Amino acid sequence: MFSDSLSGSIGGSIDLSLLGWSDELALPAGTVPARVARVDRGAAEVIAAEGQFQARYSARVRRAAAEDPVSLPCVGDWVALVRLPEGRYELDAVLPRTSAFVRGGVSRDSRGGLSGDGQGQVLAANVDIVFVAEPSMHSTDFADLGRIERLVALAWESGGRPVVLITKADLFERGLGDLLADVEAAAPGVDVHAVCSMTGEGVDLVRSYLEGSRTAVILGPSGAGKSTLVNALAGEAVMETQQVRAADGRGRHTTVHRELIPLRSGGLIIDTPGIRRVGLYGMSEGVDLVFADIDELAESCRFDDCSHDGEPGCAVQAAVESGELPERRLESWFKLQREAAWMARRSDSRLQSEERRKWKIRHMEMRRSGRARP
Repeated sequence: MFSDSLSGSIGGSIDLSLLGWSDELALPAGTVPARVARVDRGAAEVIAAEGQFQARYSARVRRAAAEDPVSLPCVGDWVALVRLPEGRYELDAVLPRTSAFVRGGVSRDSRGGLSGDGQGQVLAANVDIVFVAEPSMHSTDFADLGRIERLVALAWESGGRPVVLITKADLFERGLGDLLADVEAAAPGVDVHAVCSMTGEGVDLVRSYLEGSRTAVILGPSGAGKSTLVNALAGEAVMETQQVRAADGRGRHTTVHRELIPLRSGGLIIDTPGIRRVGLYGMSEGVDLVFADIDELAESCRFDDCSHDGEPGCAVQAAVESGELPERRLESWFKLQREAAWMARRSDSRLQSEERRKWKIRHMEMRRSGRARP
């Protein structure tokens, strides 16, 4: 689905610049550009100058995805299409991404440890803004603040700009200002706004982040009101929603796929299903940016390599004891640091295993080739 405002004046064609297209993106010869609006199995719904249609993946794209799942086309990608003799288009290449929100395949095993395959999944590509949506009536719980920290860390790592949205602000009966202050402390340097899609509070402010042809993705748990906010931004019902439960004010899971929505007012937004578990992936600076306050305290530790776990002269532990730094926040930092290190080791192990497998195949082919010689 795309807005009529994307249509140009020549033959009703779509103006791709309104979707964020830039001539700096190099296209392979003989191809045309398109942006992925939705992904299905083995194909993608794309928006090209000619309109919106489905394009199946070429053999080249399927081979690349088999070797590296991160290269699989995802919502927000710019892709190169090849027109086949029968008239339909085939998706032949994914163009270089300016940003990518990638989650790792991490889960908890039965013993409480980490498990996963070390591979990542791209949830959205070429996004300028990452909206982290958290429903207000649950944000006072420490686990929810931890979820905000995790998603903001991934947002920084993606290359996009994180913005935290405290949704369903009308349902929060206690001090909203105190809640926003707690969230701001959990996401230093990040804009935090209260939003109510039903009354319109904060919607125009959210829309201001999407000026021009900017693209945003909205992430958060089921029941956070993400699709309702997308509808409010669009000014029409573009995503299906369900009524909240009267008992706790929570919505029910509605969105089952990621989809790129062009807005009539300008800009684009990617709606996503509710996220239950998001593992870190390829983390380099994201965690450090979220926990900049801990890094600043660590500069005063007696030892440069202080782990903040019992060493004498630890400024971080001293801040916890004085109440300057919440103990919950330090525990969250420990957790994300351990997970990032685990994922890095797991990813390195997987890459080494794949490299050994490739060399094994090459050696077998060389032996077969040698035996075949006269």
